[in-house]
Amino acid sequence: MAAELVRGQNHALSEHRVRITVSAGTPVLALASLADERGAVTGPEGIAHPGAGDLPGVEAPGGSADRHRFAVDLDAVAAEVHRVGVLLSLPPGGPARFGAVPATHVAVTDMDGTGLAEYTLTGLEAETAVVALELYRRQGAWKVRAVGQGYADGLAALLADQGLGAPAAAELAARVHAGVAAPVAPDPVPVAPDPVAPVSGTPYAGTPGPAPTPGPAPTPAAPPPADGNSTISYAHPRRRPAATEPPEPAPRTAPAQEPGQPPRPVAGDASGWSMEERLYNQVWGMFEDLARTVAAYRSAVDFADSRMDRELDEALSDPRHRLGGSGNAARDTARARREELVAQARAVLDRDLAQLVAESEVVEPALPAAYARWANPVWHAGRSAAPPEENPLALRLGDLYLPERPDLRIPMLMRLPLERGLWIDNGRTGSEAAMAMDTDRLRRAAMDMAVAHAARLLAVHPADRFSVHVIDAAGAAAASLAPLVRAGVLAGPPAAGAAGVTETLARLTKRVDLVQMALRAGAPEDLPPDVDTADQLLLVHDFPHGFDDRAVTQLRYLADEGPAVGVHLLMVADRDEASAYGPLLDPLWRSLMRLSPVPDSHLADPWVHHAWTFEPDLPPQGSQVLDQALDRVAQARRRTRP
Repeated sequence: MAAELVRGQNHALSEHRVRITVSAGTPVLALASLADERGAVTGPEGIAHPGAGDLPGVEAPGGSADRHRFAVDLDAVAAEVHRVGVLLSLPPGGPARFGAVPATHVAVTDMDGTGLAEYTLTGLEAETAVVALELYRRQGAWKVRAVGQGYADGLAALLADQGLGAPAAAELAARVHAGVAAPVAPDPVPVAPDPVAPVSGTPYAGTPGPAPTPGPAPTPAAPPPADGNSTISYAHPRRRPAATEPPEPAPRTAPAQEPGQPPRPVAGDASGWSMEERLYNQVWGMFEDLARTVAAYRSAVDFADSRMDRELDEALSDPRHRLGGSGNAARDTARARREELVAQARAVLDRDLAQLVAESEVVEPALPAAYARWANPVWHAGRSAAPPEENPLALRLGDLYLPERPDLRIPMLMRLPLERGLWIDNGRTGSEAAMAMDTDRLRRAAMDMAVAHAARLLAVHPADRFSVHVIDAAGAAAASLAPLVRAGVLAGPPAAGAAGVTETLARLTKRVDLVQMALRAGAPEDLPPDVDTADQLLLVHDFPHGFDDRAVTQLRYLADEGPAVGVHLLMVADRDEASAYGPLLDPLWRSLMRLSPVPDSHLADPWVHHAWTFEPDLPPQGSQVLDQALDRVAQARRRTRP
């Protein structure tokens, strides 16, 4: 999963051939700069911009658009280039400042679309040009840094700060602006736009995957959006297609029952190499459709409100309306216009939501176990069911929804293998639901949620793919852990006390070190015979109880270095209880995806950044589905082991 950067934060790049995607809520100009170690460009020839040719290692971005995508080959840039900057500017005739438009999102991916880093430019106000991020060389390695440095005086001031002289900067800025046609402002139609048909032909709104995260992730690494504004890209973010292996086509959408009616949705109505992949891409398409549909509705309501406020102000300031009843009539007219516009926008929203509800009704029952709710019949296979032979593409963590239609739930899918640890917050400082819940119940719910995730992870992988370790220093999670212990699927008894914490962390830290050394030596198979080659999942309950400073350092090490070598972290903790460690643990919390055991609106989508309410998916009350899934795992392990 891509690292979510904040201003000033940096992240190591694992790839030198990358693609940079800029997603803005308005047309912007994108430029790239090549600078030396001091951050100074050599001259106008060190700026890639619309109308200019490509520079060595850098593809020139396109003209004014709300989405840009261009490639950078860091191995091909000149030896004297130490920084590659991504510069953004509002074009002439566009919005007057970045503070008046939605926050711009910049993502760095490898050439297959796998997310490496992303940054949302927040906090901008009067600026009309900004250095979004930079790729920089440090001690022979490349990193990416979120910059977010804005310039109220525009592109010329930005270029001058890049090392060009003021006259050269002003001349280049004028040439860039002159070479780009001013964007045509759309007619102020105060209703949500009609949805745009995606690749499959089903009417959706809007133009990545979690997977959510979902990761809002979500979030969490979504499929990359389409280059244009009219279609959804269903490109698989990691699949490297062979020239002789075209993807399987999506099934044709069923014809409409009546002329003029939208076609009936079909499960798997997206491109992909398998039904699992088509369903994954379809879920992410639904996620984006709902995000953009609601964004259009909210924008229309905002327009209606601002228009009413303006008309009311005009009515109050007009002396002619202060006499008689004309003032009241003007106010009534303004309010009536507002209600009419909102009603039109709501009608469009309801139409789009009805289509998404219909799609959800056919997609949800067709989801494989890794994507399905615990209540789905797919989880109720017989005990003799064969274990999966391949690893799943993603894992469902719960559901996401928006207040405009709470019953329309989008599965939050997190991509596998886990590239980011999970943190289930058992504190009471989050949502209203958490504040209203008894502390003991909240802690039990958080641990039950962690056990359900661990059980699902085991059940949807081949029998011996994962080894699960548990740290329960105080022994307070025995009731929640009972299904895992009873099924015998843990690598060992839950570690208790400070000694158990030390021994478990030392063993996993050693495994990370050994695998890293083997990989660096080019001999990943040459590991000591006592090293478990299966992926490792560490479930930590009630952190930081039982942890000393050394154990905290080891935990941070596992969170940072473990995912790359198959060691993954699932924490159940209250951040406030760990406040005694101060800022030492801030990088740990930022590196984990926070989830909540009760509904909480803390996740954002990667397109328009709505606040989505996350609700975990847990086994139904009184159901035996969790125990049955773990029994199948245990039986499969007994069959596969000598």
